[in-house]
Amino acid sequence: MKREKMIDKKIQLDNLYEEGEQWVQNLGDETVHAKRMGGIFRNFKWIATLFWTPFFVGPYITWNEQQAIMFDTENRQYHLFDITIFPQDIWMLTMVLLFLAILLAAMTTVLGRVFCGYLCFQTIWTDIFTWVEGKIEGAPIKRRKLDKAPMSFNKFKLKFFKHSIWIAIAIFSGITWMLYFGVTWADYFNGEITLATLVITAGIALGAYVFAGFMREQTCLWVCPYARIQGAMVDDQSILPTYDYYRGETRGKLKRGEFEQGNGDCIDCNQCVAVCPTGVDIRKGQEYGCITCGLCIDACDSVMEKVGKPKGLIRYTSLAELEFKQTPKALYKRPRVIVYSAILLIAVSILAYGMTTLASMDLKVLHDRQPLFVQLSNGSIRNKYELKVMNKTDKDMRVEISFNSQIKALKSNEKLTPVTIPSGNVKSVFIYLSAYEENIDGDHGVTFVVKGDESTLTYDSTFFTPSSM
Repeated sequence: MKREKMIDKKIQLDNLYEEGEQWVQNLGDETVHAKRMGGIFRNFKWIATLFWTPFFVGPYITWNEQQAIMFDTENRQYHLFDITIFPQDIWMLTMVLLFLAILLAAMTTVLGRVFCGYLCFQTIWTDIFTWVEGKIEGAPIKRRKLDKAPMSFNKFKLKFFKHSIWIAIAIFSGITWMLYFGVTWADYFNGEITLATLVITAGIALGAYVFAGFMREQTCLWVCPYARIQGAMVDDQSILPTYDYYRGETRGKLKRGEFEQGNGDCIDCNQCVAVCPTGVDIRKGQEYGCITCGLCIDACDSVMEKVGKPKGLIRYTSLAELEFKQTPKALYKRPRVIVYSAILLIAVSILAYGMTTLASMDLKVLHDRQPLFVQLSNGSIRNKYELKVMNKTDKDMRVEISFNSQIKALKSNEKLTPVTIPSGNVKSVFIYLSAYEENIDGDHGVTFVVKGDESTLTYDSTFFTPSSM
């Protein structure tokens, strides 16, 4: 008998975490008007909104009399305070993308879709749009009635006011994004923006308006691919918002303010569903519609407090803890977390190295290939080199060019004079070196030296002769 109960318990628990027909999701048939309820996780969401504050503040910060953060696409430069990044340094973007991708996977492994619930721009913008909607149209029940009511002056007024604010937020978001590319507010007001700028601004604004105002949770369900792959990132140690089936079942509504004999702690009030921004019933188990925002926990805890039951009927917990009463493993004992952490450390180390070793200029030396060398009428051997020197600063740079070699009497056919390189540009300098073959003792190396005001670069090349072939 005891074994049968254990088997039944195992089956019930597995049903909470596996896909099945009992899953519930909103298929877009109607708009989800989520109830707003105070609590610790709601406060977390408001705090997380501040994560996007730098996005709106960044374009207005100045540094050394210029915009601190700017993507200068015309000159192919990215300014980040004192750092200027050129296409030659774009490899660092790979490290940034790798770091963010692995960080996202690590966060999901430990805490589920916590990024989706608190930091994703879709979640934040939708939260702001629905907050505006609630302030204008009222509580969820009033909004549902208003949606179903025939058009009237009052309905038109409320809808017009709401959509006006939505459009203003969307346009502000689109313009703010373009400010990072050197566009100014004056350009918009004076009509001096290009067609491309106008199209991009309108596209971003339209996206924010449609995705956050109309599609809302449908964006997470049908557009964002992350919801589809999250199942591959979580395991039995992942901490997710979970309904305690054993404590809550069998559900039953309170009668005369008291629990029925044999019922669980869940009073079937549906508050956990009412506050869910994606319309998920957490009591049906985990599904890809859940963005692990924890708002259902706030709702359930408030109800449990009212009915005199312990909080935590819905709580952040893991499958291992719920089924086997095991405490979560330490992060350093979880192989996937270790691998993710190692990749994160490598990526950030390479990125830090790249950022700290950025030189004010870049040097490439190309040896002429056709021909590799020329034998002059006086018997000497001449090699041609093209030095490509790039100025990676925001000012013109004056550099001195020289060379070193163990080859005796190696000389330049022309006098090497200082060269001025415009800001953000590459300048080619051609150098012709000649020497007699009998003066070469086997060392064919030539080192070119480019010296600027802020840094000195060297580049090793080779002096070719008939005997070196």
